[in-house]
Amino acid sequence: MKRLSRLKEELTYYRLLATHPSVPRVARWLLAGAIAYLLSPIDLVPDFIPVLGQLDDAVIVPGMIWLALSLIPRETRIRVRRECRRTSGHARARL
Repeated sequence: MKRLSRLKEELTYYRLLATHPSVPRVARWLLAGAIAYLLSPIDLVPDFIPVLGQLDDAVIVPGMIWLALSLIPRETRIRVRRECRRTSGHARARL
């Protein structure tokens, strides 16, 4: 149950980042793509293929998130991430 609530909080956090006006458009697209790929039943490598099926999710999604976060300008990165973390925590508390 705790993992599920943590997953919900993380998805809310990245959704907030993907819609934040201070985040560059390319970073927003990457974040939205990572969330969509994670939630989509369609994968590049089907999950029924042993190891590779799960490995693509474990590599593609974090890679897209890392790239998106690195595209946020340094001067706004800390402020925007802190703001979205705080909001995602409040959203979780309301559930």
